Amino acid sequence: MPGTRASKTIRLSAIHTKLSNDKPGNKKTEPQKEHTTENRDFTPEQLKAVWQQFAETKKAYVAEYHLLSQPYELNATTITLFLHNPVEETLLQNLRSDLVAFLRTQLGNQAIQVVGEMRTIEETGILYTNREKFEHLAKKNPLLKELKDRLGLETDF
Repeated sequence: MPGTRASKTIRLSAIHTKLSNDKPGNKKTEPQKEHTTENRDFTPEQLKAVWQQFAETKKAYVAEYHLLSQPYELNATTITLFLHNPVEETLLQNLRSDLVAFLRTQLGNQAIQVVGEMRTIEETGILYTNREKFEHLAKKNPLLKELKDRLGLETDF
């Protein structure tokens, strides 16, 4: 029927019982288990195997899989992943918590950290024209320019 709502009845006696059970004298304390984790050492080979195992779970996501295929460096318990652009940095931020949790449980070491480090790749550019190609080769071998001049050759043909 239009205009009718299902009503929810709150019993005051249930609230009173809940509040009286929450008083400091009435609380039942459970013995807390001591959570001690011993950090196990791991080898680079073990890390590589576990890293690859995690990467295989991300194979359906090409960008993440490619990121996990990048070279990394292990320094004690810190894993530095070398990034090439800001997009990879964003991917790592989104992936980091799952990756670190997986590595920590599989390797039994809660001190493992994963950090990203930007590395710039020296870009030489693509040589399109014959002149650009010739100038690039002439930088490597200056005698090539002298040979071109002696033979009277043109780079633009």
